[in-house]
Amino acid sequence: MFKKMMDRVWAFDCEWVPDPLAGRLLFPEVAAETNDRTVMEAMWRHGGATEEIPRPFLKMATCRVVSIAAVIREKEPRGGVKLSLLALPRDVQDGAAIAERSIIGKFLQAVGRDHPQLVGYNSIGADLKILVQRAMILGEPAPDFCRRPNKPWEGVDYFARGSDHNIDIQDVVSGFGRGTPSLHELAVQSGIPGKLDVAGDGVADLWLEDDLAKIVAYNETDALTTYLVWLRLAYFGGYFSDVAYQAEQLRVRELIESEMAKPERAHLGRFLAEWDRLQTIIQIRD
Repeated sequence: MFKKMMDRVWAFDCEWVPDPLAGRLLFPEVAAETNDRTVMEAMWRHGGATEEIPRPFLKMATCRVVSIAAVIREKEPRGGVKLSLLALPRDVQDGAAIAERSIIGKFLQAVGRDHPQLVGYNSIGADLKILVQRAMILGEPAPDFCRRPNKPWEGVDYFARGSDHNIDIQDVVSGFGRGTPSLHELAVQSGIPGKLDVAGDGVADLWLEDDLAKIVAYNETDALTTYLVWLRLAYFGGYFSDVAYQAEQLRVRELIESEMAKPERAHLGRFLAEWDRLQTIIQIRD
């Protein structure tokens, strides 16, 4: 369990796909291949693809980050709380904004500047690590993010396991092997929407179809799920009273209702409807 809740919390999630350039550089048989799908298929084969698992989890260093989303909770000086939803790239039609270097660079620079308490699901082993690996590969510096204190209590440290600046929900709740729940399994049983139309292994198809908008939409709902599960974990840990927990959930609802009024975030209406449906089922169960 984490030891403290900070005034600035970012519940984040990353989406990535096999990087065709990595495939061409690493595997001679596709070095001259111009079809990205063919290159990806070769990468999955080298990654141990089988009939049962045709798209195995690849080493993150060989994948490219295509979207990062975060729900940002900020405690205001007078005691209020402000929520916002960040998604990168902000404009899927902007060629510069959709570049991996831009997505990773903007996120890590913002983290290094604002020093939020990062919250993720498998963020220690996956989301945060792919950002570090790909930033290195791309030659994208992030000195403020990387800076570490001499002693744990002297400053922010995103690299120390167990640091309260990097909370991995999966690490907190994990069991042994198959005893570890997925975010979806943990969420839906808590009355929180999990996966809707898209699952992680479908992101590659969307990227090949040049449907980055749908990837960002999926990423945003994953960030909302992560944030709501974090709220529940914080409630379990005593950081919120019953009344405060209800108020925090209401803030998320108000954020979704405000954002879904924007054409590019109309998809959040589906998330809200699923939340209502699950809450009704949970109330009947209780």
